[in-house]
Amino acid sequence: MSETTNTTSFKPTLGLVDATMIVAGSMIGSGIFIVSTDIVRHVGSGGWLIGVWLITGFMTITAAVSYGELSGMYPKAGGQYVYLKEAFNPLAGFLYGWSFFAVIQTATIAAVAVAFSRYTAYLIPEVGEKNILFSIGNLNISAAQILAILMIVFLTYTNTRGIKGGKIVQTTFTTVKLLSLFGLIILGFLLAKHSFWGENWETGLNAMQLEKDNAGNFVQDGKWFSIGGVALIGAIAASMVGSIFSSDAWNNVTFIAGEIKNPKKNIGLSLFMGTLIVTIIYVTANLMYLYVLPLKEIAFPEGERVAVAASNSIFGPNGSIIIAVMIMISTFGCNNGLILAGARVYYTMAKDGLFFKKTGTLNKNAVPGFALWIQCIMACILCLSGGYNDLLDMIAFVVVLFYAVTIIGIFVLRNKRPDAERPYKAFAYPVLPAIYILMALTFCVFLIMMKPLYAGAGLGIVLAGIPIYYIAVANRKKENAA
Repeated sequence: MSETTNTTSFKPTLGLVDATMIVAGSMIGSGIFIVSTDIVRHVGSGGWLIGVWLITGFMTITAAVSYGELSGMYPKAGGQYVYLKEAFNPLAGFLYGWSFFAVIQTATIAAVAVAFSRYTAYLIPEVGEKNILFSIGNLNISAAQILAILMIVFLTYTNTRGIKGGKIVQTTFTTVKLLSLFGLIILGFLLAKHSFWGENWETGLNAMQLEKDNAGNFVQDGKWFSIGGVALIGAIAASMVGSIFSSDAWNNVTFIAGEIKNPKKNIGLSLFMGTLIVTIIYVTANLMYLYVLPLKEIAFPEGERVAVAASNSIFGPNGSIIIAVMIMISTFGCNNGLILAGARVYYTMAKDGLFFKKTGTLNKNAVPGFALWIQCIMACILCLSGGYNDLLDMIAFVVVLFYAVTIIGIFVLRNKRPDAERPYKAFAYPVLPAIYILMALTFCVFLIMMKPLYAGAGLGIVLAGIPIYYIAVANRKKENAA
């Protein structure tokens, strides 16, 4: 019997704890260990470093509890794709699914995998980026890229064996990294040889920005200058690229609704609990950075890795090894959650005739095996591109834009389907959802202004989906007519 026709429906095997671990585990990758450096360069004060993380946390939790209403209304595989299709039209859903496949999920998987290999090189230098194994034309393939690809292939294979294997990996690695992060934060406050707390808080909320050179790079020994008004909003938007990327993927649990027990209740609860836990970790981790490092060292740590600098300050020379192991654990678990959840979106799109037909089938283990491998191939190509660092602005813009549009969908559905069952209702509706929409759109506008190249490219990818949608619809009509 064919592997792809053995099972026709998902098996609900994930409980509330499993779903919460998918939310938290998919969110925490390498970002919290790195991106605070870029934030400080843009806003230049301890107060605004924490402010940026608090704003991001507020937006993330607000969006998550708002999604609780949508997940209760549509507890089925596909998540955000389904919400946009139901609130607006199939084109809106397709544009999200297309962007999800082209850049949001696959580029994130690639970036997280390369972060894994970079930090593995701390322990095994032979798998570093400087070790070029072979070349294809002008493209140099490093050992780090090969290791990243092997990681993606291994986790994809594990998830094709069934949801239980993916669940075990996710729960185990997320538990370990949550405990490790809490341990690092607590030990930072207890064991730091010198406190920079008072010194770092002297700046308060007086935002400062470093001068840049002619190429637009921040100058390490340059001057700080005060910013306010529109310039401050722009600096906050630019600095939030990293914090939003670090806080993204919380919605992955909505993609696997068909495999969650009592999804109408458990998805909403897991969204709130997972995002709250991660927000607390992120804010307290940055408070720890301010305690153990001077502000300039947060802005310019050795090797651009603020967590390594903090860990060296706490544990001495072994600090970099401790952080390397933590990031390896964190990125491994993060990518498992991303790989597990992402394929369910392509599966649902295929069921609507808007993606490769074979993607809409389940294998004998009741998972979308073909969809998992298609996602794997795309992510591996992005690993080889070498341009994943430049995708950060693009991913952040596209992700936040679709979050805003999806939450607008709550208002649309309240009007369109007022009598529909809503096990959860968006918290503090309409005030909090409206505030989120305003903040998200403001972020997108200022990001386009501050970083037009990659944010504009993100918008271009979204719009490129329009002709692809109509081609897919035309092909579907031909197949139905035949």
